[in-house]
Amino acid sequence: MIQSMTGYGKASAVIQNKKVTVEIRSLNSKQLDLGMKSASQYREREMKFRAMIQQALQRGKVDFTLSVESAASADAPRINAGVVKSYYEQVESLRKDLGMVQVDQQATGAAILLQTLLRMPDSVSTSDDEVSEDELDAVTALVGQAIENFVAFRKQEGESLYRVFSEKVANIRALLASVEPYEKERTEKIRQSIVDKLQQLPVDYDKNRLEQEMIYYIEKLDINEEKHRLDNHLNYFMETMDAEMDAGGTGKKLGFIAQEMGREINTLGSKSNQAEMQRIVVRMKDELEQIKEQVLNVL
Repeated sequence: MIQSMTGYGKASAVIQNKKVTVEIRSLNSKQLDLGMKSASQYREREMKFRAMIQQALQRGKVDFTLSVESAASADAPRINAGVVKSYYEQVESLRKDLGMVQVDQQATGAAILLQTLLRMPDSVSTSDDEVSEDELDAVTALVGQAIENFVAFRKQEGESLYRVFSEKVANIRALLASVEPYEKERTEKIRQSIVDKLQQLPVDYDKNRLEQEMIYYIEKLDINEEKHRLDNHLNYFMETMDAEMDAGGTGKKLGFIAQEMGREINTLGSKSNQAEMQRIVVRMKDELEQIKEQVLNVL
């Protein structure tokens, strides 16, 4: 069964006093275009997450987001006093080396200096920064759950596309069958039109030779071969939709088949030479265009 390239999957859980949420979204793309935003504490597993997504999603413009919120009971951030003290000593040493005036020791000046030191890297840490192997495994499992939900969404959308394609193929097949009553009428009209024009000429003509030329001309306008090929393409389109997925190539294959269907319909139009048949061909083209538009959504 076909799958859509458009999809959405989400999974969330509370892990080590943190609410972890994974979201995956995708739109159409010829290849896999993956954008990832992961919480910093889980960056070491990002390559693992990327590999999991690449294996399961195959194609599409994919946005992956892994976010973390601390639970209400989480510990408050902790000031790393040793780090702050080291920064202060370095600042004082640099001040002396440069011959700068000592910083104002009043409350305002000291507060400004302290605020500056606390903004330095590693001056403040939280329990969120400490990630155990068990927590990483739990987050990895959560990513897997989001991927499963995402694939389920794609399959659901694929079922909708399947119904649309089946309807459009059935419409084209019905239109193709409706051409038949006009074929004999068209042939007779062409034959009569040529005979009428010849009779208006003030010359005699070889009727046997005319018959031979008429047969040759009408054979060139015969559309049985095009009808047969178009019917085969319609069958192949349905068979391809029902086939097992092959590395995300079903959408491309359906696109190629739709192109071949278009060639046969165009040839029918150029050979029809009859108003009713041309109107039918226009309707077939309209149905095919709708197929081509939706094929771009197929994985």
